[in-house]
Amino acid sequence: MQKTQGKKLLIISIILILLYMATTPALSYLGKFLIRNDALQHSEATVVLATGVDYYARLTEAARLYRLNLTDKVIINGNRKSATLRKIEALGYKPPCHWSEKFIQILIVLGVPRENIIAIGAEDAFDTVSEARLVGDYVFKHNIKNLTIVTSKFHTHRAGYIWEKLYPNKLKLNMVAAQDDPFDPNSWWKNGRQIRALLGEYGGWFYYFWHN
Repeated sequence: MQKTQGKKLLIISIILILLYMATTPALSYLGKFLIRNDALQHSEATVVLATGVDYYARLTEAARLYRLNLTDKVIINGNRKSATLRKIEALGYKPPCHWSEKFIQILIVLGVPRENIIAIGAEDAFDTVSEARLVGDYVFKHNIKNLTIVTSKFHTHRAGYIWEKLYPNKLKLNMVAAQDDPFDPNSWWKNGRQIRALLGEYGGWFYYFWHN
């Protein structure tokens, strides 16, 4: 009886291992599809996308590009406001400092002079499309034509696609994935946070094509 159970467990274990080995390439492809990392080149400005997670890794990457003389300015955006926050502000709440100050200080510590940091208030941005429209409006008003966009690894493909669809033949666009972003396309399924990131990103693709 025990030998029979042992054989069954061995067979099941072998089947599971074979299934895992067969599906690993497919899982890796799902992760790799999300990543776009263009060759580094000089740009007039680098936009640090704020929508999503791992913002500090994006700031670090933008500062690295600046120190390498691959960009002249770093553009950040933020100050998102929900309906609830607007109600609280109507009651008299005032933030203790400007929304951008913490991020500006981080960039300064990382080697970007304050005069080369541009902070854009984007209160109504709620996704990659609305952020691209708000930031893009500033970019074109200031005649910036050569732009680098820094974001999390898993967000680069979709973000680049959206920016190029919104501004066809108007921008020379370079997508750069934040090196310190922890997303690993070859093992994302082993980490709960990365699983959520991947599922959320594919959800973002679905939402974009459903509404456009």
